Amino acid sequence: MNCPLCHSPSTPFYQNKFRAYHRCTNCLSIFMDKQFLPSVADEKKRYLEHNNDIHDVQYQNFLRPIVEKVLTHQKPEDFGLDYGAGPGPVVEYLLKKKGYQINLYDPFFHPYPENLTKQYDYLILTEVVEHFHHPNLEFQKLKSLLKENGMIYILTHPYDDSISFDRWYYKNDQTHTFFYTKQAFEWIKEFYEFKRIEIENRIILFQK
Repeated sequence: MNCPLCHSPSTPFYQNKFRAYHRCTNCLSIFMDKQFLPSVADEKKRYLEHNNDIHDVQYQNFLRPIVEKVLTHQKPEDFGLDYGAGPGPVVEYLLKKKGYQINLYDPFFHPYPENLTKQYDYLILTEVVEHFHHPNLEFQKLKSLLKENGMIYILTHPYDDSISFDRWYYKNDQTHTFFYTKQAFEWIKEFYEFKRIEIENRIILFQK
């Protein structure tokens, strides 16, 4: 199988009784074999199991670091989009409390196609990019949604070889189908011609 991000060849990487994964020989990403990709119905069922109550303090605290990044880099008058916001859009809730303007888009819970016809000063994707079945097309779409110099704020768990994939909690969610490496994010920066990338633990920033 070729990598769904950079289209390079891959090699078998890991298999258990539930799923199989490949590893890209170029960007070093790990991705689920096509035959195990979840259906749309299975995805929605899984997302509904998430405890995404916007008033849940623990959930707010989990997302607060990416909210703080937005507050640091963006002004209240900037126009943002929470892409893949999920059933409980905590990021929107926290930013609106600070006077920020933000739209929502989620194919399951906020299916507002009109919000994909605008351009934004920033996009926020919290625990979203690991669900992409076609990350190459998704990042192309994301860049098209940005104004010049606009920012993308991503929260995910990148993979590196210090992690034991067999014991890694992040792979156990059947809807997590694509795992990025530092090399993958650098490839995205170069291929989609972003001006800047910043990687800080689980938060990744791109600037158009």
